[in-house]
Amino acid sequence: MNTYITEDFLLHSTTARELYHGTACLLPIYDYHTHLPPDQIAGDRRFENLFEVWLAGDHYKWRAMRTNGIPEKFCTGEATPREKFDAWARTVPATLRNPLHHWTHLELLRYFGIGTLLNESTADEVWERANERLATPEFSVRGLLKQSNVAVVCTTDDPTDTLEFHRRIREDGTLATKVYPTFRPDKALAVHQPDVFGPWLEKLGAVAGSTCATFDGFLDALESRHAFFHENGGRLSDHGLSHCSTNPCSPGEAASIYGKARAGKEVTDSEQQAFAAFLMIFFGRLDARRGWVKQLHPGAQRNTNSRLFKALGPHTGFDSIGDWPQAGSLAGYLNALDQTDELPKTILYNLNPADNYLMGTMAGNFQDGSVAGKIQFGSGWWFLDQKEGMQWQINALSNLGLLSRFVGMLTDSRSFLSYPRHEYFRRILCNIIGMEADRGELPKDMEMLSGLVRDVCFDNANRYFELDLD
Repeated sequence: MNTYITEDFLLHSTTARELYHGTACLLPIYDYHTHLPPDQIAGDRRFENLFEVWLAGDHYKWRAMRTNGIPEKFCTGEATPREKFDAWARTVPATLRNPLHHWTHLELLRYFGIGTLLNESTADEVWERANERLATPEFSVRGLLKQSNVAVVCTTDDPTDTLEFHRRIREDGTLATKVYPTFRPDKALAVHQPDVFGPWLEKLGAVAGSTCATFDGFLDALESRHAFFHENGGRLSDHGLSHCSTNPCSPGEAASIYGKARAGKEVTDSEQQAFAAFLMIFFGRLDARRGWVKQLHPGAQRNTNSRLFKALGPHTGFDSIGDWPQAGSLAGYLNALDQTDELPKTILYNLNPADNYLMGTMAGNFQDGSVAGKIQFGSGWWFLDQKEGMQWQINALSNLGLLSRFVGMLTDSRSFLSYPRHEYFRRILCNIIGMEADRGELPKDMEMLSGLVRDVCFDNANRYFELDLD
């Protein structure tokens, strides 16, 4: 039996336990950054088996399986769902001290009541018990959101998305969880990738009712889609960047680069960087105008294994932390918007732990007193959304800013079984605060400490994003 995921898992002091059980675990979840598919929420998808709901598309698990000597056919290949699950079960014992071991057993316990450690010998039991639960009405997508006490889900959506499924969810009106779109215009910057930019531009023109024949028409189409997202409840944007681009080109130069890209001509790296810098300022001004929150996700070095990227495509587990210098370009971007009072509320997510103090101090540079915590040093993400990474982020933020204004955790996940990551974060947060209180490093005022936990786990996000929860 699983004896280590106890009620007091990760809680190593009396006050930590009191904070978690008395406050943190009772709060709903505000999941403001996810990759959950809105069509599955609208259609209330049901899952045939544990593989579909738990393993499909999970590149975290694929990386571990490959490292454990599991052939690709059991990760992304032609093996059956049960064969892939069995391959994962064989891998789990090898994940000791990897967060996957914690997450795996938290998820099995919280959703399926399975306290058994997953391994090759217990695979049959886990598979059968989980599939039995999945066949019940409570385990549809909406049932899982209800079980997890999720108040808000913000999906991640391309500007060309019709938001049809968001409208269906809203018009249906029966889902307690509020679901909102997020504007993610990364492909607008891909003028150096004609196989990406050209087809995307056609889709943009079609949904915006524009041919995008000119650069001004292109900007009008983007502004139109931004307005459309706003009309459909969107209040967040998001950008996945290696780093912020510096030295934006002039409008005329941007139009020239756009013309080259639209004609299928080669755009140099320096031209792409200048074009991206121009557009990012444009997007920042749109966000500021409509009172949105901008999210910046710099630092990922993607698709590093060219052989396997060619064979398997993106999002299959071949990305890593990049080491681009972030300080100068990020400061330049934030300052360019701030100097005209057009810097929106912004969350800075860091992927390289060496840059934690950089991000913490950068956020402080652009606080202007207009909004509490206007510039956020966001939760550890991707490779840093584990115990040590969360502790690093919490400590850096506490030392350099105000933990009391932090908007807290997110799942950044495509899985409806990822909500124990919020529990994981909350236990870690309560343990840090509780341990310091019990050592006399914080005042042992339970009302004050509980208020801090409540703010970080839910209330700050609710105030900051200003999404309608009624």
